[in-house]
Amino acid sequence: MILLTIGTQLPFDRLVRAVDELALRLDEPIFGQIGSKAEYEPKNFEYCRTMRPTEFDGKFRSARIILSHAGIGTVLSSRKHGKPIVIVPRLAKFGEHRNDHQLATCAQLKNKQGIYVASELETLFDILSAPALDVPLHGVVSADRAQLVNGIKGFTRSILSR
Repeated sequence: MILLTIGTQLPFDRLVRAVDELALRLDEPIFGQIGSKAEYEPKNFEYCRTMRPTEFDGKFRSARIILSHAGIGTVLSSRKHGKPIVIVPRLAKFGEHRNDHQLATCAQLKNKQGIYVASELETLFDILSAPALDVPLHGVVSADRAQLVNGIKGFTRSILSR
């Protein structure tokens, strides 16, 4: 199963709509947590607006792939559980966030094992269909997690000091 999660603060209808269209082409079930403020409701995959933490954890653990906005919390959860993650940055020009900090997040994470960046929605199908997403990450996650957390802390400090 592919788990789509867009976080809890802001809607990300552009991504939800793109995944809804992809659901017809992918040969795998998708479950989406689309947020309470979403306007677009998927027609081609099962979803909920919000979940209790235990429900979310269960979905996260059973997913083969996590598909998400470029939120650090979701990235860290994917590392904790050894799940590959495909991240899509929210863009200010579409009103998805107040600025483009998720582009900077994607730039910092794009070369990390198990993290795939879809800067353009048109690349999602190819990324989600790639054989590399089937490689287990449990061997690299524990060593990589501390490095990733330290890199994110440094990145955050550099943004805040501007």
